[in-house]
Amino acid sequence: MDIRYEVGPKDFKTYTTEEMREAFLVESLFEEGALHLSYSHYDRLIIGGAVPSHEAIALDAGDALKTDYFLERRELAVINIGGEGTVTVGKDTYKMAKRDCLYVGRGNEHVEFASNDPQQPARFYLVSATAHQTYPTKLAPIGEAQPTKLGSDAESNNRTIYKYIHKDGIESCQLMVGMTLLEPNNMWNTMPAHLHDRRMEAYLYFDMEEDTRVFHFMGQPQETRHLVIKNEQAVISPPWSIHSGVGTSNYTFIWAMAGENYTFTDMDTVAMEELK
Repeated sequence: MDIRYEVGPKDFKTYTTEEMREAFLVESLFEEGALHLSYSHYDRLIIGGAVPSHEAIALDAGDALKTDYFLERRELAVINIGGEGTVTVGKDTYKMAKRDCLYVGRGNEHVEFASNDPQQPARFYLVSATAHQTYPTKLAPIGEAQPTKLGSDAESNNRTIYKYIHKDGIESCQLMVGMTLLEPNNMWNTMPAHLHDRRMEAYLYFDMEEDTRVFHFMGQPQETRHLVIKNEQAVISPPWSIHSGVGTSNYTFIWAMAGENYTFTDMDTVAMEELK
């Protein structure tokens, strides 16, 4: 378990590039045959990656959570970004194609990840938040998700948003999870920028070529910085920070939020003239 502590906006102003990357960038989530987890002290969100090969991988945080099992006091979202696979929750097994999402409620002791074909393994992205009650485990296949088209080619942000876990979708305690796909020749996300001081957010960037990059902007609107991000890397975004990006080509990203409220539209828009 990789532990990431909170950083305040005052200290952030003094950070070097390397210090920023150590605090906010999660570089190595996906390794074949392994489970990697990163624990953020912002709203105690955990993100992770599981890439089962010939053997299944069980969801296990060892002694890090000081609970009897991972989901004793937590809920979980699983999004597959790789080949076809399965997630077993207790006695039930869920088939997952690329971009399918599975919500797993609190109290499920046994969770296991497997790939259909070890030569094209599933790549499961995991997001977990603390939970005060149990909601039913539910699968959201990408083919049944309702897309929302936003943006335009003129603004370089023509994109499709899929909301998986939210107030009007799969119910959860506090997790909100979705995915945004940018069309070819469109590179900007979340611009104009916004803040939501009541919730933190994590971004996973993927579907990128090896030689492409995303420049992810963060910081308070008057004190912005950037991280250079490769394929399948994640960013932890504090509640006080903007979270926006532009790529050298189009890409896909998964956004996940947890915190004080459960209102997707709770955003404080930042005017362009405020950005520095």
